[in-house]
Amino acid sequence: MGKNLTRRSEDYSKWYNELVVKADLAENSGVRGCMVIKPYGFAIWEKMQAGLDKMFKETGHENAYFPLFIPKSYLSKEASHVAGFAKECAVVTHYRLKNADDGSGIIVDPEAKLEEELIVRPTSETIIWDTFRKWIQSYRDLPLLINQWANVVRWEMRTRLFLRTAEFLWQEGHTAHATKKEAIDEAEMIMHLYADFAENQMAMPVIKGIKTESERFAGAVETYCIEALMQDGKALQAGTSHFLGQNFAKAFDVKFASKEGKQEHVWATSWGVSTRLMGALIMTHSDDNGLVLPPKLAPIQVVIVPIYKGLEQLDAISEKVIPLVKELRAKGYTVKFDNRDTHKPGYKFNEYELKGVPVRLAIGQRDMEKGTFEVARRDTLEKETIPMDEVVSKIEFLMEDMQKTIFSKAFDYRQAHITEVDSYDTFKKVLEDKGGFISAHWDGTLETEDRIKAETKATIRCIPFEAQASAGSCMVTGKPSVQRVLFAKAY
Repeated sequence: MGKNLTRRSEDYSKWYNELVVKADLAENSGVRGCMVIKPYGFAIWEKMQAGLDKMFKETGHENAYFPLFIPKSYLSKEASHVAGFAKECAVVTHYRLKNADDGSGIIVDPEAKLEEELIVRPTSETIIWDTFRKWIQSYRDLPLLINQWANVVRWEMRTRLFLRTAEFLWQEGHTAHATKKEAIDEAEMIMHLYADFAENQMAMPVIKGIKTESERFAGAVETYCIEALMQDGKALQAGTSHFLGQNFAKAFDVKFASKEGKQEHVWATSWGVSTRLMGALIMTHSDDNGLVLPPKLAPIQVVIVPIYKGLEQLDAISEKVIPLVKELRAKGYTVKFDNRDTHKPGYKFNEYELKGVPVRLAIGQRDMEKGTFEVARRDTLEKETIPMDEVVSKIEFLMEDMQKTIFSKAFDYRQAHITEVDSYDTFKKVLEDKGGFISAHWDGTLETEDRIKAETKATIRCIPFEAQASAGSCMVTGKPSVQRVLFAKAY
Protein backbone atom coordinates (compact mmCIF):
# COMPACT_ATOMS: atom_id res chain seq x y z
CA MET A 1 0.00 0.00 0.00
CA GLY A 2 2.07 2.93 -1.25
CA LYS A 3 1.26 6.17 0.55
CA ASN A 4 2.73 8.50 -2.05
CA LEU A 5 1.76 11.57 -0.05
CA THR A 6 2.88 14.99 -1.20
CA ARG A 7 5.45 16.25 1.29
CA ARG A 8 4.31 19.01 3.63
CA SER A 9 7.28 21.15 2.64
CA GLU A 10 6.26 20.96 -1.03
CA ASP A 11 2.56 21.74 -0.77
CA TYR A 12 0.97 21.69 2.67
CA SER A 13 -2.56 22.13 1.39
CA LYS A 14 -2.23 19.28 -1.09
CA TRP A 15 -0.65 17.08 1.60
CA TYR A 16 -3.64 17.71 3.86
CA ASN A 17 -6.23 16.97 1.18
CA GLU A 18 -4.46 13.77 0.13
CA LEU A 19 -4.05 12.56 3.70
CA VAL A 20 -7.73 13.03 4.59
CA VAL A 21 -8.73 10.87 1.61
CA LYS A 22 -5.94 8.26 1.71
CA ALA A 23 -6.29 7.68 5.45
CA ASP A 24 -9.99 6.94 4.89
CA LEU A 25 -11.22 9.84 7.02
CA ALA A 26 -13.60 11.55 4.60
CA GLU A 27 -14.35 12.27 0.96
CA ASN A 28 -16.30 14.76 -1.09
CA SER A 29 -19.91 13.84 -1.76
CA GLY A 30 -22.33 14.21 -4.63
CA VAL A 31 -23.72 17.27 -2.85
CA ARG A 32 -21.63 20.34 -3.60
CA GLY A 33 -19.66 21.50 -0.57
CA CYS A 34 -20.72 18.57 1.63
CA MET A 35 -18.57 15.66 2.79
CA VAL A 36 -18.99 12.01 3.63
CA ILE A 37 -17.24 11.16 6.90
CA LYS A 38 -16.01 7.59 6.52
CA PRO A 39 -16.06 5.04 9.36
CA TYR A 40 -12.44 5.57 10.44
CA GLY A 41 -12.86 9.35 10.48
CA PHE A 42 -16.18 9.08 12.27
CA ALA A 43 -14.61 6.79 14.89
CA ILE A 44 -12.18 9.60 15.77
CA TRP A 45 -15.06 12.10 15.93
CA GLU A 46 -17.00 9.71 18.18
CA LYS A 47 -14.07 9.64 20.61
CA MET A 48 -13.95 13.44 20.61
CA GLN A 49 -17.70 13.56 21.09
CA ALA A 50 -17.61 11.10 24.00
CA GLY A 51 -14.79 12.99 25.72
CA LEU A 52 -16.50 16.36 25.41
CA ASP A 53 -19.93 14.99 26.31
CA LYS A 54 -18.55 13.56 29.55
CA MET A 55 -17.01 16.93 30.42
CA PHE A 56 -20.27 18.77 29.69
CA LYS A 57 -22.29 16.43 31.87
CA GLU A 58 -19.75 16.63 34.69
CA THR A 59 -20.30 20.42 34.70
CA GLY A 60 -24.08 20.08 34.95
CA HIS A 61 -25.16 20.32 31.32
CA GLU A 62 -27.89 18.16 29.76
CA ASN A 63 -28.41 17.16 26.14
CA ALA A 64 -31.53 18.02 24.17
CA TYR A 65 -32.47 18.33 20.51
CA PHE A 66 -34.14 21.17 18.61
CA PRO A 67 -35.57 21.47 15.07
CA LEU A 68 -33.39 21.61 11.98
CA PHE A 69 -35.70 24.26 10.47
CA ILE A 70 -36.04 27.79 11.79
CA PRO A 71 -38.86 30.17 10.69
CA LYS A 72 -37.37 33.14 8.88
CA SER A 73 -39.10 35.58 11.27
CA TYR A 74 -37.15 34.14 14.21
CA LEU A 75 -33.83 35.16 12.68
CA SER A 76 -34.98 38.72 12.16
CA LYS A 77 -35.70 39.23 15.88
CA GLU A 78 -32.03 39.80 16.76
CA ALA A 79 -30.62 42.29 14.27
CA SER A 80 -26.87 41.66 14.52
CA HIS A 81 -27.45 37.89 14.56
CA VAL A 82 -29.37 37.84 11.27
CA ALA A 83 -26.88 40.25 9.71
CA GLY A 84 -24.04 37.90 10.66
CA PHE A 85 -25.63 34.81 9.10
CA ALA A 86 -27.83 36.19 6.29
CA LYS A 87 -25.36 35.41 3.49
CA GLU A 88 -24.76 31.83 4.70
CA CYS A 89 -28.37 30.66 5.07
CA ALA A 90 -29.97 27.85 3.08
CA VAL A 91 -33.67 28.62 2.61
CA VAL A 92 -36.61 26.23 2.16
CA THR A 93 -39.38 27.88 0.13
CA HIS A 94 -41.63 24.95 -0.95
CA TYR A 95 -42.88 21.78 0.69
CA ARG A 96 -43.65 19.56 -2.27
CA LEU A 97 -42.40 18.26 -5.64
CA LYS A 98 -44.42 17.00 -8.58
CA ASN A 99 -43.92 15.46 -12.02
CA ALA A 100 -43.72 18.03 -14.79
CA ASP A 101 -46.74 18.06 -17.12
CA ASP A 102 -44.49 17.63 -20.17
CA GLY A 103 -42.86 14.52 -18.66
CA SER A 104 -39.44 16.14 -18.37
CA GLY A 105 -38.95 15.07 -14.75
CA ILE A 106 -39.61 16.28 -11.24
CA ILE A 107 -40.16 19.98 -10.56
CA VAL A 108 -41.00 22.08 -7.52
CA ASP A 109 -44.76 22.39 -7.22
CA PRO A 110 -45.49 26.12 -7.59
CA GLU A 111 -48.72 25.60 -5.63
CA ALA A 112 -46.77 24.35 -2.61
CA LYS A 113 -45.09 27.58 -1.54
CA LEU A 114 -44.61 27.93 2.21
CA GLU A 115 -46.40 30.83 3.88
CA GLU A 116 -43.14 31.56 5.70
CA GLU A 117 -39.75 30.38 4.48
CA LEU A 118 -37.77 28.05 6.70
CA ILE A 119 -34.03 28.45 7.31
CA VAL A 120 -31.87 25.34 7.61
CA ARG A 121 -30.18 26.10 10.93
CA PRO A 122 -26.81 27.87 10.65
CA THR A 123 -26.87 27.88 14.50
CA SER A 124 -29.76 27.42 16.90
CA GLU A 125 -29.93 30.49 19.17
CA THR A 126 -33.24 31.70 17.75
CA ILE A 127 -35.23 28.45 17.89
CA ILE A 128 -33.76 27.60 21.30
CA TRP A 129 -34.56 30.98 22.83
CA ASP A 130 -38.11 30.77 21.54
CA THR A 131 -38.29 27.44 23.40
CA PHE A 132 -36.60 28.73 26.56
CA ARG A 133 -39.39 31.29 26.91
CA LYS A 134 -41.72 28.38 27.69
CA TRP A 135 -39.27 26.63 30.02
CA ILE A 136 -38.26 29.58 32.22
CA GLN A 137 -40.72 31.21 34.58
CA SER A 138 -38.89 31.63 37.89
CA TYR A 139 -35.43 31.88 39.39
CA ARG A 140 -36.00 28.24 40.41
CA ASP A 141 -35.71 27.28 36.73
CA LEU A 142 -32.20 28.75 36.51
CA PRO A 143 -29.52 28.14 35.53
CA LEU A 144 -30.73 26.26 32.46
CA LEU A 145 -27.74 24.39 30.99
CA ILE A 146 -28.52 22.75 27.63
CA ASN A 147 -26.28 21.21 24.98
CA GLN A 148 -27.21 19.89 21.55
CA TRP A 149 -25.26 17.54 19.26
CA ALA A 150 -26.39 18.37 15.75
CA ASN A 151 -25.57 19.30 12.18
CA VAL A 152 -25.72 22.83 10.80
CA VAL A 153 -25.57 24.35 7.33
CA ARG A 154 -23.63 27.46 6.34
CA TRP A 155 -23.50 28.06 2.62
CA GLU A 156 -19.76 28.01 1.93
CA MET A 157 -18.43 28.69 -1.57
CA ARG A 158 -14.86 27.45 -1.00
CA THR A 159 -14.83 24.22 0.94
CA ARG A 160 -12.16 21.89 2.40
CA LEU A 161 -12.82 18.57 4.08
CA PHE A 162 -13.39 19.06 7.83
CA LEU A 163 -12.10 22.64 7.83
CA ARG A 164 -14.91 24.32 5.95
CA THR A 165 -17.93 22.49 4.54
CA ALA A 166 -21.48 23.60 3.81
CA GLU A 167 -22.80 21.08 6.33
CA PHE A 168 -20.84 20.07 9.40
CA LEU A 169 -21.33 18.33 12.72
CA TRP A 170 -20.93 20.09 16.04
CA GLN A 171 -22.19 20.61 19.54
CA GLU A 172 -23.80 23.85 20.60
CA GLY A 173 -24.37 24.76 24.21
CA HIS A 174 -27.06 27.27 25.18
CA THR A 175 -27.47 28.44 28.76
CA ALA A 176 -29.65 30.89 30.70
CA HIS A 177 -28.68 32.51 34.02
CA ALA A 178 -30.14 34.80 36.66
CA THR A 179 -27.18 37.20 36.73
CA LYS A 180 -24.62 38.70 34.39
CA LYS A 181 -21.75 37.34 36.50
CA GLU A 182 -23.09 33.76 36.32
CA ALA A 183 -23.32 33.97 32.54
CA ILE A 184 -19.81 35.39 32.16
CA ASP A 185 -18.47 32.72 34.54
CA GLU A 186 -20.18 30.05 32.38
CA ALA A 187 -18.69 31.39 29.14
CA GLU A 188 -15.21 31.54 30.68
CA MET A 189 -15.57 28.07 32.23
CA ILE A 190 -16.44 26.58 28.83
CA MET A 191 -13.42 28.26 27.23
CA HIS A 192 -11.22 26.59 29.89
CA LEU A 193 -13.04 23.28 29.36
CA TYR A 194 -12.37 23.42 25.61
CA ALA A 195 -8.70 24.21 26.27
CA ASP A 196 -8.49 21.27 28.69
CA PHE A 197 -9.94 18.94 26.06
CA ALA A 198 -7.70 20.28 23.28
CA GLU A 199 -4.52 19.94 25.31
CA ASN A 200 -5.17 16.77 27.33
CA GLN A 201 -7.17 14.72 24.81
CA MET A 202 -6.06 16.11 21.42
CA ALA A 203 -2.50 16.88 22.62
CA MET A 204 -2.93 20.24 20.87
CA PRO A 205 -1.65 23.36 22.67
CA VAL A 206 -4.00 26.34 22.49
CA ILE A 207 -4.02 29.98 23.49
CA LYS A 208 -7.10 31.19 25.36
CA GLY A 209 -8.35 34.66 24.55
CA ILE A 210 -11.07 37.13 23.71
CA LYS A 211 -12.07 38.12 20.19
CA THR A 212 -12.07 41.71 19.01
CA GLU A 213 -15.42 43.35 18.34
CA SER A 214 -15.22 42.70 14.60
CA GLU A 215 -14.41 39.01 15.14
CA ARG A 216 -17.15 38.34 17.70
CA PHE A 217 -20.02 35.94 17.13
CA ALA A 218 -23.03 37.73 15.64
CA GLY A 219 -25.19 38.85 18.56
CA ALA A 220 -22.57 38.34 21.29
CA VAL A 221 -21.35 40.87 23.83
CA GLU A 222 -18.07 38.97 24.26
CA THR A 223 -16.55 35.97 22.46
CA TYR A 224 -13.96 33.79 24.20
CA CYS A 225 -11.86 31.47 22.06
CA ILE A 226 -9.09 28.90 21.91
CA GLU A 227 -6.60 29.36 19.08
CA ALA A 228 -4.24 26.66 17.81
CA LEU A 229 -1.27 26.84 15.44
CA MET A 230 -0.93 24.41 12.55
CA GLN A 231 2.38 23.13 11.15
CA ASP A 232 2.27 25.53 8.21
CA GLY A 233 2.27 28.53 10.54
CA LYS A 234 -1.42 29.33 10.13
CA ALA A 235 -3.79 29.69 13.07
CA LEU A 236 -7.02 27.79 13.47
CA GLN A 237 -9.91 28.82 15.70
CA ALA A 238 -10.59 25.60 17.58
CA GLY A 239 -13.56 26.59 19.72
CA THR A 240 -15.59 29.60 20.85
CA SER A 241 -17.73 30.49 23.84
CA HIS A 242 -20.00 33.54 23.78
CA PHE A 243 -21.42 35.78 26.49
CA LEU A 244 -24.66 36.94 24.86
CA GLY A 245 -25.74 39.42 27.54
CA GLN A 246 -29.53 39.84 27.46
CA ASN A 247 -29.75 40.31 23.68
CA PHE A 248 -31.57 37.07 22.89
CA ALA A 249 -33.59 37.13 26.11
CA LYS A 250 -34.97 40.54 25.14
CA ALA A 251 -35.49 39.57 21.50
CA PHE A 252 -37.54 36.50 22.53
CA ASP A 253 -38.96 37.95 25.76
CA VAL A 254 -37.43 35.36 28.08
CA LYS A 255 -38.07 36.60 31.63
CA PHE A 256 -38.04 35.10 35.10
CA ALA A 257 -39.50 36.05 38.45
CA SER A 258 -36.59 36.88 40.76
CA LYS A 259 -36.49 36.01 44.48
CA GLU A 260 -37.81 39.53 45.12
CA GLY A 261 -40.73 38.86 42.76
CA LYS A 262 -39.51 41.17 39.99
CA GLN A 263 -39.70 40.22 36.28
CA GLU A 264 -36.18 40.25 34.82
CA HIS A 265 -34.61 39.13 31.55
CA VAL A 266 -32.20 36.22 31.85
CA TRP A 267 -28.52 36.37 30.89
CA ALA A 268 -27.27 34.02 28.19
CA THR A 269 -24.33 32.12 26.72
CA SER A 270 -23.76 29.89 23.70
CA TRP A 271 -20.70 27.87 22.77
CA GLY A 272 -19.55 25.24 20.30
CA VAL A 273 -16.87 23.13 18.67
CA SER A 274 -17.26 21.24 15.42
CA THR A 275 -15.75 18.62 13.12
CA ARG A 276 -13.23 21.37 12.34
CA LEU A 277 -11.37 19.84 15.30
CA MET A 278 -10.69 16.87 13.03
CA GLY A 279 -8.79 19.16 10.68
CA ALA A 280 -6.94 20.66 13.63
CA LEU A 281 -5.94 17.20 14.88
CA ILE A 282 -4.61 16.19 11.47
CA MET A 283 -2.66 19.39 10.82
CA THR A 284 -1.18 19.70 14.32
CA HIS A 285 0.48 16.28 14.52
CA SER A 286 0.63 14.37 11.24
CA ASP A 287 3.75 13.89 9.12
CA ASP A 288 4.81 12.92 5.60
CA ASN A 289 4.06 9.25 6.34
CA GLY A 290 0.44 9.88 7.32
CA LEU A 291 -1.64 10.51 10.41
CA VAL A 292 -0.13 10.81 13.87
CA LEU A 293 -2.91 10.34 16.40
CA PRO A 294 -2.70 10.92 20.16
CA PRO A 295 -3.46 7.58 21.84
CA LYS A 296 -6.50 8.97 23.67
CA LEU A 297 -8.30 9.63 20.37
CA ALA A 298 -7.01 6.77 18.20
CA PRO A 299 -9.80 4.37 17.11
CA ILE A 300 -7.21 1.55 17.15
CA GLN A 301 -4.54 2.07 19.80
CA VAL A 302 -2.63 -1.16 19.25
CA VAL A 303 -2.48 -3.28 16.11
CA ILE A 304 -0.84 -6.72 16.04
CA VAL A 305 0.45 -7.98 12.69
CA PRO A 306 1.40 -11.65 12.37
CA ILE A 307 4.17 -12.65 9.97
CA TYR A 308 3.71 -16.25 8.93
CA LYS A 309 3.93 -18.90 6.22
CA GLY A 310 0.95 -21.21 6.16
CA LEU A 311 -1.97 -21.71 8.50
CA GLU A 312 0.04 -23.80 10.94
CA GLN A 313 2.32 -20.86 11.78
CA LEU A 314 -0.67 -18.49 11.97
CA ASP A 315 -2.42 -20.82 14.42
CA ALA A 316 0.70 -20.96 16.61
CA ILE A 317 1.03 -17.16 16.56
CA SER A 318 -2.68 -16.75 17.30
CA GLU A 319 -2.32 -18.88 20.44
CA LYS A 320 0.20 -16.36 21.76
CA VAL A 321 -1.60 -13.25 20.51
CA ILE A 322 -5.23 -13.86 21.53
CA PRO A 323 -4.54 -13.91 25.32
CA LEU A 324 -2.55 -10.67 24.89
CA VAL A 325 -5.44 -9.06 23.01
CA LYS A 326 -7.82 -10.01 25.84
CA GLU A 327 -5.45 -8.66 28.49
CA LEU A 328 -4.99 -5.33 26.70
CA ARG A 329 -8.72 -4.95 26.09
CA ALA A 330 -9.38 -5.67 29.76
CA LYS A 331 -7.15 -2.68 30.53
CA GLY A 332 -9.30 -0.49 28.28
CA TYR A 333 -7.18 -0.38 25.13
CA THR A 334 -8.62 -0.79 21.65
CA VAL A 335 -6.70 -3.60 19.95
CA LYS A 336 -6.84 -5.11 16.49
CA PHE A 337 -5.28 -8.46 15.56
CA ASP A 338 -4.92 -8.21 11.79
CA ASN A 339 -4.77 -11.83 10.66
CA ARG A 340 -6.14 -11.13 7.18
CA ASP A 341 -4.62 -13.48 4.62
CA THR A 342 -5.52 -11.13 1.75
CA HIS A 343 -2.73 -8.63 2.44
CA LYS A 344 0.98 -9.01 3.12
CA PRO A 345 2.63 -7.67 6.31
CA GLY A 346 4.34 -4.83 4.42
CA TYR A 347 0.98 -3.60 3.15
CA LYS A 348 -0.43 -3.71 6.67
CA PHE A 349 2.56 -1.83 8.14
CA ASN A 350 2.03 0.95 5.59
CA GLU A 351 -1.72 1.01 6.18
CA TYR A 352 -1.50 1.43 9.95
CA GLU A 353 1.32 3.95 9.67
CA LEU A 354 -0.83 5.99 7.29
CA LYS A 355 -3.81 5.73 9.66
CA GLY A 356 -1.77 6.84 12.65
CA VAL A 357 -2.22 3.78 14.87
CA PRO A 358 -0.04 4.63 17.91
CA VAL A 359 1.54 1.21 18.57
CA ARG A 360 2.19 -1.66 16.17
CA LEU A 361 3.28 -5.10 17.31
CA ALA A 362 4.73 -7.62 14.85
CA ILE A 363 5.35 -11.28 15.58
CA GLY A 364 6.82 -13.95 13.30
CA GLN A 365 8.34 -17.40 13.63
CA ARG A 366 11.67 -16.07 14.94
CA ASP A 367 9.86 -13.97 17.54
CA MET A 368 7.94 -17.08 18.61
CA GLU A 369 11.19 -18.95 19.12
CA LYS A 370 12.78 -16.08 21.05
CA GLY A 371 9.62 -15.18 23.00
CA THR A 372 9.59 -11.58 21.72
CA PHE A 373 7.51 -8.98 19.88
CA GLU A 374 8.71 -6.15 17.67
CA VAL A 375 7.16 -2.93 19.00
CA ALA A 376 6.94 0.20 16.82
CA ARG A 377 5.64 3.58 17.96
CA ARG A 378 4.01 5.81 15.35
CA ASP A 379 5.14 9.24 16.54
CA THR A 380 8.92 8.66 16.27
CA LEU A 381 8.81 5.50 14.08
CA GLU A 382 11.22 3.88 16.55
CA LYS A 383 11.22 0.07 16.79
CA GLU A 384 12.50 -2.26 19.48
CA THR A 385 12.29 -5.92 20.40
CA ILE A 386 10.53 -6.66 23.69
CA PRO A 387 10.16 -9.93 25.66
CA MET A 388 6.57 -11.17 25.58
CA ASP A 389 6.14 -10.83 29.34
CA GLU A 390 7.08 -7.12 29.15
CA VAL A 391 4.80 -6.16 26.26
CA VAL A 392 1.80 -5.07 28.34
CA SER A 393 3.82 -2.78 30.61
CA LYS A 394 5.64 -1.40 27.54
CA ILE A 395 2.32 -0.53 25.87
CA GLU A 396 1.06 1.12 29.07
CA PHE A 397 4.22 3.24 29.11
CA LEU A 398 3.97 4.09 25.41
CA MET A 399 0.35 5.23 25.65
CA GLU A 400 1.25 7.80 28.28
CA ASP A 401 4.61 8.74 26.81
CA MET A 402 3.28 9.25 23.27
CA GLN A 403 0.44 11.46 24.50
CA LYS A 404 2.99 13.67 26.30
CA THR A 405 5.58 13.58 23.51
CA ILE A 406 3.08 14.52 20.80
CA PHE A 407 1.86 17.46 22.89
CA SER A 408 5.40 18.60 23.70
CA LYS A 409 6.40 18.57 20.03
CA ALA A 410 3.37 20.69 19.07
CA PHE A 411 3.93 23.00 22.07
CA ASP A 412 7.59 23.56 21.20
CA TYR A 413 6.65 24.37 17.61
CA ARG A 414 3.98 26.81 18.76
CA GLN A 415 6.34 28.54 21.21
CA ALA A 416 9.03 28.84 18.55
CA HIS A 417 6.48 30.51 16.29
CA ILE A 418 5.28 33.28 18.60
CA THR A 419 7.21 36.39 17.64
CA GLU A 420 7.06 39.81 19.32
CA VAL A 421 7.35 42.76 16.94
CA ASP A 422 7.14 46.52 17.44
CA SER A 423 7.08 47.87 13.88
CA TYR A 424 4.70 47.26 11.00
CA ASP A 425 7.57 46.57 8.60
CA THR A 426 8.93 43.86 10.89
CA PHE A 427 5.41 42.49 11.27
CA LYS A 428 5.04 42.10 7.49
CA LYS A 429 8.47 40.47 7.18
CA VAL A 430 7.84 37.94 9.96
CA LEU A 431 4.40 37.16 8.57
CA GLU A 432 5.87 36.44 5.15
CA ASP A 433 9.09 34.66 6.14
CA LYS A 434 8.18 32.81 9.34
CA GLY A 435 4.43 32.86 9.93
CA GLY A 436 2.94 31.75 13.20
CA PHE A 437 1.51 34.03 15.87
CA ILE A 438 2.79 37.58 15.95
CA SER A 439 2.48 39.49 19.21
CA ALA A 440 2.12 43.20 18.59
CA HIS A 441 0.57 46.35 19.98
CA TRP A 442 -2.69 47.56 18.38
CA ASP A 443 -4.52 50.81 19.03
CA GLY A 444 -7.89 49.11 19.54
CA THR A 445 -9.63 50.65 16.52
CA LEU A 446 -11.58 48.84 13.83
CA GLU A 447 -9.94 51.05 11.18
CA THR A 448 -6.44 49.82 12.05
CA GLU A 449 -7.62 46.22 12.34
CA ASP A 450 -9.25 46.39 8.90
CA ARG A 451 -6.18 48.02 7.36
CA ILE A 452 -3.87 45.26 8.63
CA LYS A 453 -6.26 42.61 7.35
CA ALA A 454 -6.57 44.24 3.92
CA GLU A 455 -2.83 44.77 3.49
CA THR A 456 -1.51 41.49 4.94
CA LYS A 457 -4.46 39.04 5.21
CA ALA A 458 -3.57 38.62 8.88
CA THR A 459 -6.28 38.96 11.52
CA ILE A 460 -6.26 39.46 15.25
CA ARG A 461 -6.73 35.90 16.46
CA CYS A 462 -7.27 36.87 20.07
CA ILE A 463 -6.53 39.22 22.90
CA PRO A 464 -4.80 36.69 25.20
CA PHE A 465 -6.97 35.94 28.21
CA GLU A 466 -4.27 35.80 30.86
CA ALA A 467 -1.82 38.22 29.25
CA GLN A 468 -0.07 40.82 31.36
CA ALA A 469 -0.91 44.44 30.62
CA SER A 470 2.03 46.08 28.84
CA ALA A 471 1.70 49.65 27.67
CA GLY A 472 3.13 50.43 24.27
CA SER A 473 2.45 52.00 20.90
CA CYS A 474 0.43 50.58 18.02
CA MET A 475 2.79 49.18 15.39
CA VAL A 476 0.76 50.87 12.63
CA THR A 477 -0.46 54.22 13.98
CA GLY A 478 1.82 54.83 16.96
CA LYS A 479 -1.20 55.49 19.16
CA PRO A 480 -1.20 54.19 22.77
CA SER A 481 -1.89 50.49 23.37
CA VAL A 482 -2.55 48.78 26.72
CA GLN A 483 -1.41 45.27 25.76
CA ARG A 484 -0.17 43.08 22.93
CA VAL A 485 -2.58 41.01 20.82
CA LEU A 486 -1.93 37.97 18.66
CA PHE A 487 -2.09 38.24 14.87
CA ALA A 488 -1.81 35.42 12.32
CA LYS A 489 -2.99 34.25 8.95
CA ALA A 490 -5.72 31.74 9.63
CA TYR A 491 -7.89 28.96 8.27
